[in-house]
Amino acid sequence: MNAVAGVEVAGRSGFRELRVVAKVRESSIITSLYLEPLQPEGWRAFAPGQFLVFKLPVEGEGGFVLRNYSVSCSPASPGSYRITVKREPAAAPELPAGACSSFLHDRTEVGDVLLAEGPRGDFVLDETSERPVVLLSGGVGLTPMVSMLHALAGSGRRVFFIHACDNGEVHALRDEVEGVAASRAGITVHFCYRFPTEADRTAARHHSEGVITRELLQSLLPLDDYEVYLCGPPPFMQAMYGTLRGLGIAKERIAYEFFGPATVLEPDRVQPAAETPPAPQGEAAATGDQLTIEFRRSGRTAVWDDSAESLLSFAEDQGLAPDFSCRAGVCSTCKSRLIEGEVAYFEEPLDELAAGEVLLCCSKPKGSLVIDI
Repeated sequence: MNAVAGVEVAGRSGFRELRVVAKVRESSIITSLYLEPLQPEGWRAFAPGQFLVFKLPVEGEGGFVLRNYSVSCSPASPGSYRITVKREPAAAPELPAGACSSFLHDRTEVGDVLLAEGPRGDFVLDETSERPVVLLSGGVGLTPMVSMLHALAGSGRRVFFIHACDNGEVHALRDEVEGVAASRAGITVHFCYRFPTEADRTAARHHSEGVITRELLQSLLPLDDYEVYLCGPPPFMQAMYGTLRGLGIAKERIAYEFFGPATVLEPDRVQPAAETPPAPQGEAAATGDQLTIEFRRSGRTAVWDDSAESLLSFAEDQGLAPDFSCRAGVCSTCKSRLIEGEVAYFEEPLDELAAGEVLLCCSKPKGSLVIDI
């Protein structure tokens, strides 16, 4: 254990070299890379839904850039990984396309070696449950769902794989998903195209047109106690989360991969500032057996909620807006100064932290804290 700056952290895993052994174009904008470690010990088991962190040598970006890509293959085939990457378009006509996705699409070839760390992430399939599962995705958000689908194919659970995208030109891994669904009874697949082409209609590549609505979900899902896994672009996530909650699915049954504050999907989690009691200056005081978190610069103190996913999400629940990016201990954007107290990491930080530093996105308090936010 590392006791620097009051931080408890497990042993570090580090980056290792992965060789590209195959490159497959999945659609007009999505390509898969198949990767094997140069050293046998470089392969690490992953849970369905987890991602790898890549250190990519992107020109004009100051050397290396870190990017997360979900593992899209079955976890039952040890020794290799697959990532399925969308070419990200330019945000404006005068700007270049996504640097990292362009690097993987245009400059990475079979035989090249990439640096990767992980797997990481807690958006994972609960393989101990026996409840029926809904895998609900939009766009390239289907990549972790395909890995989950492979794992579920070996179980007896009822599965609904529901995917939305623009049309068949951009739809990746369609044949693979249908092949897994055909491997046993009890797996239902539904593809919804927003802008289907005549070729899509002629070939019957999709099952519905437009967007996924409450009525569509009601028609597909019999009444049951589902577990839902949700991933896609932010507008899709917001719409689907609200629809699912409107259908009576408890938020505890909805797992999502969303690199943003939970309050965007769950605005009811924000606590009014007036409810946060003042705390004595200069000490991290506990109220009885309760832990308190003091956000010193904001002049706000709150009793720690054990249901909070992290210090970052807890700060957001109090109406604060700390900087963040990856929410997975990778990018260090949420690094803050820890004035008093100790934290424990549930996700190992990728970079070493100096004394008095804390990553909010992947830590929880061991006791009362004072943080310089």
